[in-house]
Amino acid sequence: MNTEKRNYIGLVVIAVTLTSFLWACSTVPITGRRQFTLIPESELMAMSFTQYSQFLQESKLSTNKEQTALVKNVGTRISVAVEKYFADKGLSNQLANFQWEFNLIEDDTPNAWCMPGGKVVFYTGILPITKDEHGIAVVMGHEIAHAVAKHGSERMSQQLGVQFGAVALSAILAEKPQETQNLYMMAYGATSQMALILPYSRTHEYEADRLGLIFMAMAGYDPSAAVDFWSRMAALSGRGSSMAFLSTHPSDEARIRNLQKVLPEAMSYYQPATR
Repeated sequence: MNTEKRNYIGLVVIAVTLTSFLWACSTVPITGRRQFTLIPESELMAMSFTQYSQFLQESKLSTNKEQTALVKNVGTRISVAVEKYFADKGLSNQLANFQWEFNLIEDDTPNAWCMPGGKVVFYTGILPITKDEHGIAVVMGHEIAHAVAKHGSERMSQQLGVQFGAVALSAILAEKPQETQNLYMMAYGATSQMALILPYSRTHEYEADRLGLIFMAMAGYDPSAAVDFWSRMAALSGRGSSMAFLSTHPSDEARIRNLQKVLPEAMSYYQPATR
């Protein structure tokens, strides 16, 4: 192959790569951060809804009607507020495939998570730490923020790149469904093997903290409750408590300082709910 032809092929490869990169880039709402995601939303939602349904079938729903209603009510209020905000900004298409669902699982593990499409699970073990609906709103807002900001898709995309390199995404999805499924489970934590969960980056965590405060404030919950909640989490962690929630959600002085820094922004969205 002569030099001119090699150069031509090289330029074509670069052009295709750049086109793919631009196609896969999106912007996180409010923060404006650019992110790189490879997973088609249709594929992600299909995996999410299937796994969420399977998880509920294999788990024990809480029989405490009051606690269950509280989790569902807080989740509904925040999701409605988020959808209204996105609609007002002309961004409803970003939530078009969301099918919000909120469930409380009977499990002593202090944990909560949200899958793509707004599929949320709280464990009863985290309720003594949240204490009240404002504490629940802190956790709910944070987890919903991860889903809205597509952090899990980012994690999966990064791992796909690490594990499969330049293999086409369509080939990975078609020929390696089990590997893709394993990455999904690791990215979203819908597994009892907590050690296998891919950790969120510091960027993701701080972004979810910021967005979570704003989302709960939009719904009429006092965002200052976040400082108290994370202080309680940090205290438990400091006493050597084994907490699954902290395996992917670091709680320390730096986080609390960051919360205090973004609190004024969140307060600008806060209007106490009228009863």
